[in-house]
This record gives sequence, structure tokens and C-alpha cells, in this order.
Amino acid sequence: MNTRTTPRIAIVGAGPGGLTCARILQKHGVSATVYDRDSGPDARNQGGSLDLHDDDGQIALREAGLLDEFFALSRPEGQEMRQMTSSGEIVDHKIPAEGELFKPEIDRGVLRDLLLNSVQPGTVQWGRGLDHVSGPADGPRLLHFTDGTTVEADLVIGADGAFSRVRPVVSPAVPAHTGVSFLEAWFDDVEARHPEISALVGQGSAASGDGERGMFAQRNGGDHIRVYLIRRVPAAWLADMGLTIDDTAAIRARLLEEYAAWSPALRRLISDNDGRYVDRPIFALPVPTTWESNPTVTLLGDAAHLMPPLGVGVNYAMLDAAELALAIADNDTVADAIRAYEATMLPRANETAKFLEGGAEQLMGTRFPGPPDDDSN
Repeated sequence: MNTRTTPRIAIVGAGPGGLTCARILQKHGVSATVYDRDSGPDARNQGGSLDLHDDDGQIALREAGLLDEFFALSRPEGQEMRQMTSSGEIVDHKIPAEGELFKPEIDRGVLRDLLLNSVQPGTVQWGRGLDHVSGPADGPRLLHFTDGTTVEADLVIGADGAFSRVRPVVSPAVPAHTGVSFLEAWFDDVEARHPEISALVGQGSAASGDGERGMFAQRNGGDHIRVYLIRRVPAAWLADMGLTIDDTAAIRARLLEEYAAWSPALRRLISDNDGRYVDRPIFALPVPTTWESNPTVTLLGDAAHLMPPLGVGVNYAMLDAAELALAIADNDTVADAIRAYEATMLPRANETAKFLEGGAEQLMGTRFPGPPDDDSN
């Protein structure tokens, strides 16, 4: 980047994508500020476990100079995968080879902390929820925050997820419900409190489906397991039934009816969870989603290419972030950098999105296609 015209870069969203972008920019001597709506880094639970692949997510971490630290924190044993029938029979069991590091697991919060601690102090401004972006296409842009403040920037990077507030500047595309939703259940202190569930899931993940509904259980760090109950329901199914997410007993009773034919061992993943459920409707952007290159605004991760949760989201978000940061460092102007980045990112994303279109339905099949992604960016 030409230091005579160093741009003011605003990254919206302090998830793995936004922080990876900021880290790599700073490694190349380019300043960036990250704005996030959360009140602080510990404002909410960061979600479950992620598998970072050696052909995308790990490439980004290598560019960020964090790959060795990632391996030290990751759980290679989490690559274990069990496929079960709804009667509880294991029909496929993958155990990672010793030293296998193709896609080791790491808790989302641990990854976020690794990235957050790698950027310069003050890089992230918390409590800055974006309302909208204004200003001419050739800049400067004005970010309008929900607290009434504004910030001027020469480049705005939308790393703000499925319902991005930056996306409308470049694209009218909006996410649509896939017809499938997850209901997430948590199990804590599993070795002591849920030993049968711990043994069922193993060191990695266990999946089952009967064609109409599915179940995916995943071990997290800290002696936790998360279970995703996967069902073909409207996005507003709770309201349609006159329930709220706090109606744990009523929701559990409904689920036990729906999974009545499943084995007692698998039904314990419904009946024995600690605390309330978390409703996660699954959305995706239209395929293809594309736009004319804009010289002052671009997107990465789910903001650019929200897909069904089939193990792609966070990996693509981090790869996008690395490629965008390197393009900014290597090109003389922001406009050139954006064009170079989008020339690679958009075709890759749309090719994958086309392949995964309708893939949420596969999550209820008798052969699970892969680990569900948590919230991406």
C-alpha cells in the first residue's frame, strides 16, 4: 500500500474474519480499526467448536503468524467422527491418525481470544453497533452507529455476518430461511454429570439422522458438549406454537414426541441438557450473490456469502480476510485491492454456494455431510 495515501480502514465485526483481517493488515504496516456491537470481549458466549482446515482457515492463520499458537490450543482428537443410526448403532467411525492436523477443532472463544490478543491494543472498539453506511461511492464513507456517533473511513470492510449492515451498500441480497433450523442444547461437566453422553459422543462428534430430522453432538473444550437438534420447521416455529425459547419443558416435550422412535440413548441428548435451548434458524444468501466492485466498500465471510452450515463458514471468512488484507498491502490503491480480492473471492464463494445449495436438508440424512458450522465471522 502506498504510504502516501494510507487509507482509513474500518472493519465492522470482531469475529474471526474481522480480527484476522486486522491482524494481517497490521503485520504489513497497515492500520485498521475494528468496530463491534458487543459491549466487550466477554459480553456473550462465543459459540461451539470449529474445525479449521489446512487448505483455508490454517492458511489464514499462517499469514497471521499464529499457526503454531493455534496448534498448541487446538484439539486434534476432536477430528473423531461417529455416524449413528437413529437406533444408536454406529455405522461409520473415523478416528484421526496420530499427528493428523487436517482440521483440528478449537473452541470459538479460544480462537477469538488468540486473534484478539494478536492485534494492537485499542484496535477493537466495543459497543459500536453499526446502523448504516453513507457517503459517495468514491468516498469517504461515513459509518453511522446506533449510539448516534459517526466515523469517517476510506474503506469499509463488512465482516458483520449473516445480517450485515454493510452489505446493502453493495448488494440488495438478503438471507432467506432454508426451511431448516437448529435447536442447540448444552451439557456441562460431562465426565461427572453426563458420563453416558460423554461416552456416546467420544472425543469429537457424533451424528444421526432419519431423513426427517437429525442430531449432531460435538465435544467442546472445558468438559462441555453441545448438541444441535436439526429439524425441518419454519423460522418462527416457536411463535407459531405459542412458545418462547424460555419454555424449556414444553419444548423438550415437543422434541421427545418428534424423536419418539429414536433410541433411548440418543433421546437423552434431548431430555438431559443443562439449561434452556438456543434457537438457531438456518439462513442462506441467494446463489449466486455478486455485485459490481465498489472502490470503498467490500465484504467477507457470511456478509459476502452466507451458506448452509456445512463446515465452510469460518474457514472461508478467515481465508477471505487473509486475501483481502494481502491485496490491500500489495496494491497501490484501495480500489485496485478490492477488485483483485473480489476477482478471487466471489467466484470461489459462488461455486461453493452452488454446490451447497439446499445442503441444509442433508443435515437430516442418514449420512451426515460434515460438522455444522457455528456463527461464522
